[in-house]
Amino acid sequence: MFRRFDINVLADTVREIDGWRVRMDSRRPLTRRWAGRLRRDLEAEAIAASTRMEGVAVTVDDVRRILAGDSPRDVSPGDVALVRGYHDAMTFVLRRADDRNFEWNRELIVGVHDRVLAGRYEDGAGRLRTGPSHVVELRTGQTLFEPPPAEDVPVLVDQLCAESAASDLHPALQAAWFHVAFAAIHPFADGNGRTARVLSSLIMYRGGFRTRTFTSLEEWWGRHPQDYYAAFECLGQRFDSSADVTPFLAAHVDAQLRQIRALDLRERTIRGVFIVLENLLMDRALPERLTSALWDAFFGFTVTASSYRGATDVSAATATADLRGATAAGLLRAVGQTRGRRYVAAPGLFSAIAVELGVDGLPAEAEAARSRVIGELGSRLLESVAPPGQPSLFDAAGLEKLPAEPDNAARTRSPT
Repeated sequence: MFRRFDINVLADTVREIDGWRVRMDSRRPLTRRWAGRLRRDLEAEAIAASTRMEGVAVTVDDVRRILAGDSPRDVSPGDVALVRGYHDAMTFVLRRADDRNFEWNRELIVGVHDRVLAGRYEDGAGRLRTGPSHVVELRTGQTLFEPPPAEDVPVLVDQLCAESAASDLHPALQAAWFHVAFAAIHPFADGNGRTARVLSSLIMYRGGFRTRTFTSLEEWWGRHPQDYYAAFECLGQRFDSSADVTPFLAAHVDAQLRQIRALDLRERTIRGVFIVLENLLMDRALPERLTSALWDAFFGFTVTASSYRGATDVSAATATADLRGATAAGLLRAVGQTRGRRYVAAPGLFSAIAVELGVDGLPAEAEAARSRVIGELGSRLLESVAPPGQPSLFDAAGLEKLPAEPDNAARTRSPT
């Protein structure tokens, strides 16, 4: 099934991906606090991107708060459940990936799908579709792709699992092949795209690519949705298991490589911010765990007592004392009263960071100050280490190109 593709044209890209894996595996271990922070950030960005691609209107900040147990008031309970469900699916496949008795089978796939849709029976969670399915253009209603009839789906899913178990493809190619084959079968009434992306991540993890930099493409696809949708055009207008899927595999592994390069530079840059924040807290005899709150405030995310407790696993009394201490030190500023209180970056946070880095003339406005700090760190990094072919995350002025939230406007749906 979908065995028409030319891996020779992808050989150089795959070799570079392998090179990145060796490079990252050989780095010294990260501190637990930074590793946890990085994991949570990438996780939140992946969930926000993947769910928003399917019309769930949540931001990265919303996802952060939901995962920390502090659901935003303007996010519906149903969307909160879908965010938590997607997170459950991601952690589920990571737990399954290391099982010595792991098997590709239909129950694994419906189990992931059930979690992706948060067990919502009315949406067909955990059940193969029993009726026809069409992928349509949302604005015009035009049919773009016709998946196979429902009666063929069980056999096709079983075949997909059997071929996945027997595959000897490189993990990056196998993940891409599985993604496009799953999308073409369209085995569920809803949630096909999210399920395909989670299972593709599982393939990378089982293939030895153990970091989020490699295993999750959701954030990249969320920032480049048109590239994602266009990649599926090789499937044609109706299901044909003999279609040449080389264009999709090429787009998928290219996105993988581009994300690896971008996230590596970004991680090395923003790690500098994390270290500076830890130093500020140490100088002021404040708990290092407050780095979590200062980090979120610095990047403009919402900090509440509830989200801080969720991120640091401390008691309510300890969370209140910590946040009051940071406020008294001029690093945070409280906004609102009682239950609606949140904390934002105080001017003192930016000025203290500027002193730590030796940056003069920091702008007074928070967003401009943040961009200046990140731009300065990035510029220093690029001056000291500039691998050939490394893409820059900075424009000519040295300002950070912050990841944009995916566009929620009406768009062409892919066969996912």
